[in-house]
Amino acid sequence: MAMAPSVETLRHKLSLFMQERVYTAEEAVRNFIAQSQDRWVIPDLVEKLKAEARSAGLWNLWCPHPEYGAGLNNAQYAPLAEIMGRSLIGPEIFNCNAPDTGNMETLIAFGSEDHKETWLKPLLEGKIRSAFCMTEPDVASSDATNIRCSITRHDNGYVLNGRKWWSTGAMDPRCRILIVMGKTNPEAERHRQQSMVLVPVDTPGVSIVRPLHVFGSDDAPHGHAEITFEDVRIDADMLLLGEGRGFEIAQARLGPGRIHHCMRLIGCAQRSLEMMCKRAHVRVAFGKPLSEQGSLREDISRSACDIEQGRLLTLAAARKMDETGNKAARDLIGMAKITVPAMAQRVLDRAIQIHGAKGLSQDTFLADAWSYARTIRIADGPDQVHMDALARQLIKAHAD
Repeated sequence: MAMAPSVETLRHKLSLFMQERVYTAEEAVRNFIAQSQDRWVIPDLVEKLKAEARSAGLWNLWCPHPEYGAGLNNAQYAPLAEIMGRSLIGPEIFNCNAPDTGNMETLIAFGSEDHKETWLKPLLEGKIRSAFCMTEPDVASSDATNIRCSITRHDNGYVLNGRKWWSTGAMDPRCRILIVMGKTNPEAERHRQQSMVLVPVDTPGVSIVRPLHVFGSDDAPHGHAEITFEDVRIDADMLLLGEGRGFEIAQARLGPGRIHHCMRLIGCAQRSLEMMCKRAHVRVAFGKPLSEQGSLREDISRSACDIEQGRLLTLAAARKMDETGNKAARDLIGMAKITVPAMAQRVLDRAIQIHGAKGLSQDTFLADAWSYARTIRIADGPDQVHMDALARQLIKAHAD
């Protein structure tokens, strides 16, 4: 399907910006973080690139609401997200990074005017960061009805008590606001017990316990935090949408988030394929270029097929979301979430193998990208949850 001229213009500008400014900055950003005495400091170069991207009109490309961002639909945004996803620092440069995009979408859809002025506006401007607090260490959070964090009505507000972890971005020194999911009524119907509230990070009783490591990396300077909430008091107007509507918000938020991860991972996989081809062309082993090794050629061919299948499936999901809504597209969203992260992991694994020891090191983006792909097979719902849900939908549709 041909792109609209306006989207094609954005795609060209974005590709050029990535080539000239982002790829060339990756090593400097990586070295800054590795050498910094305080790992939770944002490199000045990142903020400089963000300002340049905003001036170039490459800002909030994720946002489908023209009053807040680029006004693109999912299918139009997909090729742009793929380009940004080719670099692990790319999405933030254009203010298109998780979890902020999902949190901004939540504030647009369910926030009050005061919420939008206080939190959404600086998020859209890239001045602050946010985190989403849903997963808990003591329960299987793949079933969100297990959540134990309590949100108890008290006087003119609520009191929170609980423990969360894997709150991505909460370690970032710019993180100012948390969206927290907890139980307001344990006696209600199973999917009406939960609510979502806004909690400023500096609220008394909010404690960042520690950063969590992913395969030995703390993912500084953004990180994934374990957080405790001990008698945290918030005003009643920090409740989003209404009591018992947490699942409703979660479904609205997670649908686009899942597909955005898939779009970015296709970019990771595509870049790694290109790196495989270059490596095979220049590297010599046992008297001949790697490109003449039959098994390696098979890996490259298989990878190209895998990527294109994932790309087409993701685009199909994006188009169905645009045409019929997120709920009606849940089967294709589930298929993409099941397929694309695992595909990207396989392709990245092949690229690492071709690069040998270098592929395991910090000298390419491959090891960190593999870790990202593996993480997304759990984040926003593990593979097994999506496979079970998809199977139930298919059985219901076709059993008769």
